[in-house]
Amino acid sequence: MDTRTGLPVVGMVGGGQLARMTHQAAIALGQSLRVLAASPDDAAALVAADVRIGSHTDLAALREFAKGCDAVTFDHEHVPTGHIRALAAEGVKVFPGADAIVFAQDKQRMRERLSELGAPVPRWRPAATADDVAAFAATTGRPVVAKAVRGGYDGRGVWMLDDAQADAELLATGTPLILEERVPLRRELAALVARSPFGQVAAYPVVETVQRDGICVEVLAPAPGITEEMATRAQQLAIDVAHQLGVVGLLAVELFDLGDDLVVNELAMRPHNSGHWTIEGARTSQFEQHLRAVLDYPMGSTALAAPAVVMANVLGGAPGGMSLDERLHHLFAADPGARVHLYGKQVRPGRKIGHVTVLGDDLDEVRARASRAARWLQEGE
Repeated sequence: MDTRTGLPVVGMVGGGQLARMTHQAAIALGQSLRVLAASPDDAAALVAADVRIGSHTDLAALREFAKGCDAVTFDHEHVPTGHIRALAAEGVKVFPGADAIVFAQDKQRMRERLSELGAPVPRWRPAATADDVAAFAATTGRPVVAKAVRGGYDGRGVWMLDDAQADAELLATGTPLILEERVPLRRELAALVARSPFGQVAAYPVVETVQRDGICVEVLAPAPGITEEMATRAQQLAIDVAHQLGVVGLLAVELFDLGDDLVVNELAMRPHNSGHWTIEGARTSQFEQHLRAVLDYPMGSTALAAPAVVMANVLGGAPGGMSLDERLHHLFAADPGARVHLYGKQVRPGRKIGHVTVLGDDLDEVRARASRAARWLQEGE
């Protein structure tokens, strides 16, 4: 508890853009967000008042960081589960707990558990040898999707294996792998829910996520053309997974839409890129909802603020040209309704440096505006 305000202190391990935007939500609630950042230059460390510098793999640093926090949570899933268990054993309220977050850290554990629960997943198996890959390919056909058991994100840690030579080259790296069939997906969806320790849940409208080169470039809310039955099915699936895994906080369930069926692709247990649109586009942002959940507050409304909401990620462009500040001037003059969030990151080609959200009545118009705004901030034209 912050003695100056009489309101809770939440500690967030990780100092990236998710912590930065969670800090913004905490301000409105009167809460103090403490951030454990790796560097003073991290996105959240540039704006938060209470910043501690340390590594998420250092148990001593985590213990010191947690002192005085009413709850500790994460802006990424890389804290060792042993450290999370140690903190919990010492009385720290850590959300999500180790028994839940392991399923977001370890894809093999996730697939095993989801299969046990009867959740829809692609055909899969662990693989350690060329014979494992060949046997799986014989039943699913090529290409085979290979995923690193731990550590992959934004397209990293995923490979398409077309032949035995590709199998051998990947296996030679020694990376622990699982194999999945390549499903005939129509598009990718995401179902975002929040769950409190009390067990209350709140589900956001199901969204479509548009990927390019393994990176999410757009989120369309609600997912265009989705039937009420499929949207309800996706939301209920996410709620069931949250309950069964004991998730506290935000859970993003990334889904493949196969037309008549849905299968689970990935899980994330934190605020998620597929929910950034909620800052302006929903009555309660995912960041405020995450804070409410970890503090066991009642959940906020997830209703849309407009019939159509589109979030477009801003990626770093080629060096040179007009400054980012100049680009903002031009963008705001051209489209005063575009809402820009920049993360304070150094610009590198292809790096996520911010996002733009546009609201309106017509999805095509809103999508075109969001895409144009993001492109302008990336390219200056």
